[in-house]
Amino acid sequence: MHQPLALPRRRRLSRLALLTAALAAVAALVATSVGAPTEATNRDRPFPIDLERASIPQLRDALNARRVTSEELVQAYLERIRALNSNGPGLNAVRVLTRDSVEQARQADSDRRKGRARGPMHGIPVLVKDNIDVKGLPTTAGALALADSYPSKDAFLVTRLRAAGAIILGKTNLTEFANFTTNGMPSGYSGLGGQVLNPYDVSQTPSGSSSGSGSAAAAALAAVTIGTETSGSILSPSAANSLVGVKPTVGLVSRTGVVPIAASQDTAGPMTRSVYDAAALLTALTGIDPEDPITSTSSGVVGTDYTRALSTTALQGKRIGVASTPTGNQGVLFNEALDVIRAQGAEVVPVTVATGGLPPGILDYEFKRDLNAYLARLPRSAPMNTLDDVVRYNLAHAAEGTIKFGQTQLVTSNNIDLTDPVAKAAYETNRDTGIAGARDRIDSVLRAQTLDAIVFVGSGSAGIGARAQYPSVAVPIGYDPANGRPVGLSFLGTAYTEASLLALAYDYEQASKKWLPPSEVNPSLFRCSSLERRASNCAP
Repeated sequence: MHQPLALPRRRRLSRLALLTAALAAVAALVATSVGAPTEATNRDRPFPIDLERASIPQLRDALNARRVTSEELVQAYLERIRALNSNGPGLNAVRVLTRDSVEQARQADSDRRKGRARGPMHGIPVLVKDNIDVKGLPTTAGALALADSYPSKDAFLVTRLRAAGAIILGKTNLTEFANFTTNGMPSGYSGLGGQVLNPYDVSQTPSGSSSGSGSAAAAALAAVTIGTETSGSILSPSAANSLVGVKPTVGLVSRTGVVPIAASQDTAGPMTRSVYDAAALLTALTGIDPEDPITSTSSGVVGTDYTRALSTTALQGKRIGVASTPTGNQGVLFNEALDVIRAQGAEVVPVTVATGGLPPGILDYEFKRDLNAYLARLPRSAPMNTLDDVVRYNLAHAAEGTIKFGQTQLVTSNNIDLTDPVAKAAYETNRDTGIAGARDRIDSVLRAQTLDAIVFVGSGSAGIGARAQYPSVAVPIGYDPANGRPVGLSFLGTAYTEASLLALAYDYEQASKKWLPPSEVNPSLFRCSSLERRASNCAP
């Protein structure tokens, strides 16, 4: 089996050793996989695309016009990863790279030359969260216990990406076990991967468990990234990293080959710098998977090209409920966003969506069951077979940093026995009444006010939307003038309304033009990176 190019953990290396290891790793990649540097990454010739701002349509046009090849594009993203992830700002967003990304790119270029491009994602480099199976790479969920856990095949969603012609560039860091290891663990931290940084403000959280996907997308370490969400882990890092994030209806994207938290709420989804890119990526991800029966509920929207739903008049004549009343600078930006929505022809209606008082959550009940089912699919050589194995491994290797912040949630779930009739009855009651109650709270407001969607500041729709299994789309709305930190809003709708939510978000995005790249909002972080001409006052 090819060993992936793992990016070094700062926690276990000195700064000097880190830099040495990172440079050596990149040198090995160039020698074994990439070949000699091409004109695309030769700093004597500017790369013909501004990757920090480039959208999928711009990349596609450049590829079609042969101003750049997919191979050159991959090499340029690899250079950005070397400069911004392992060195320079040291974002630590990317955990591991595939060995065959250049070969994937060459095949995509060959197919394009032969007129066999397979759609908007053809030849586009993608990073996926490291709880998603990619054959040949370990799927670790950020846990030392799973550092050598290799799946036998790709996750279903990865097969969909490959079928669309996308290039799997590597995997992103995440909060360990998607932030289900313990209470109080910092977002973006894992025992295996270390701490992810937010490129807009490294003093602030990258947020959510899809923190690496958020940081990597914001810093353009790939064209687009994939995150996963159980309750807020796509929407929250999207808001924190000024991204468009799509938390789909549970059932639209297969979970086969994804390390779970809870099947009742888990889903994967796009994290991108534009709504079009999110729509193109979501189109590639969807499909009915016989191994994930809930995807059969998406039969009515299978084959939808979400890019075709996008319109700059989508808000015209719509009624949009507003469920948030933020104050301060965040409130100013939110109200400015509402003004844009009104100017695009929508009626804005204040509403109240009760988000508290639902039955107790079911994550503790489902985690052990669902993780054990995932582990049972792995090859016999897999290091862990059950959650109990993980808990015991962590205790035995605590001195190596397995449980720096503890493992209270792992232990709590491990102690639950769903074969006990009392526990099973409590779980099923909380699950069913929680889903029904959350749906009723959303649907009743939509019906009573004849609304097309409900907007919340930031990731405010995450909790209620997660319990209901309903979709949300987050979009940037600006930056706090006091500190430059991103602010976003999210559109929430009923089941399988992704097309209309993306259309509303696209209309707002195109009218507001609020997004800015991190190097413009936070230039000091990038000033001495090797992507730019280094100033004489930069440290060596």
